[in-house]
Amino acid sequence: MTLHPLKLVLTAVGCPGASTLIRMLKANGEREIVIHGVDMRDEAIGRFMCDEFTPVPAGSSDEYAGALEEVVARARPDIVFVQSSAEVGPVGRHRAALERHGARVLVAEPKAIDLCNDKAEMAAALEGLPVPRPRTLQPASLEEFVAGCAELGYPGVPVCFKPPVAKGSRGFRVLSADVDRVRQLLHARPLSRAMTLDEFVDLFRGVEPFPRLLLMEYLDGPEFTVDALVDGGELILHQTKTRERVETGVAMAFRTVERPDLVATAAHACRALGLDWFVNVQFIGDRLLEINPRVSTFVYQEDFILPYLGLKYALGELDAAAIAAAQARVRPSRRTIRYYDQVFWDV
Repeated sequence: MTLHPLKLVLTAVGCPGASTLIRMLKANGEREIVIHGVDMRDEAIGRFMCDEFTPVPAGSSDEYAGALEEVVARARPDIVFVQSSAEVGPVGRHRAALERHGARVLVAEPKAIDLCNDKAEMAAALEGLPVPRPRTLQPASLEEFVAGCAELGYPGVPVCFKPPVAKGSRGFRVLSADVDRVRQLLHARPLSRAMTLDEFVDLFRGVEPFPRLLLMEYLDGPEFTVDALVDGGELILHQTKTRERVETGVAMAFRTVERPDLVATAAHACRALGLDWFVNVQFIGDRLLEINPRVSTFVYQEDFILPYLGLKYALGELDAAAIAAAQARVRPSRRTIRYYDQVFWDV
């Protein structure tokens, strides 16, 4: 059976995983896919790989949702596919307006997105569920922060902190009593995240109001991610991978693994938060670290292209048997590395 062509509006086509996502969607082997890319940068890599391209404001801008709607009204896509954390909230709140133009919008409800984006609120929503997490405190003052460090074992063990609402690793630091400043200056990368509690106290003494921070048990172990397609909180398809290497905050190497325990934990969390569509659930060891209500960097197989399967599911083209067959094809032997490439053009 020949499937009808499909048109997407794909956001954030300059993000690290965009070029491979575009290439793999087009290599689905079943149908033509026309992609209208948008990005806040005129020279995003997706400009050179998509069939059409329009620059838009940043996802955090008040003008973003309106600009995206103008693109959707003009392009008339079947599906709006969102890649960036900064965009899922605005798109979710603007979903009704976008869907008036005939498109399916693959983002969760705003409430679910907000719970994922605020780590403190997410922790409260998961309280009492079989979802292992690092021990977390929410100090309201510098004095409570110092006492919380002692409660978590500092200086005998490191502890860490981060803002509850932050993108990527922004604001994340490890507090360790063993920081060697000379070695760190001469040999560590400039973006080293280690500091002592005394340095923290010196920075925040007298700062009012005290910043909203999560103080957490420090976890040291292998990193895993469950990439999932979710519908009404229920996992439909999934793939679990390691994060083998990270450079400048971007994961650069992955390996697929079988971890049914992590999949079960991800399922509990997605159900509790009421998530939908593409979800990225991150762990250190068996502890849940964070949940991103968006796509991740997928590990692709020729017969398991998770984002394409998500598009088919959104269109009602996958029944229960097809879903089970697709899940059975996932191989726990797949390796991938991310690398840098270049494009050339004249202006």
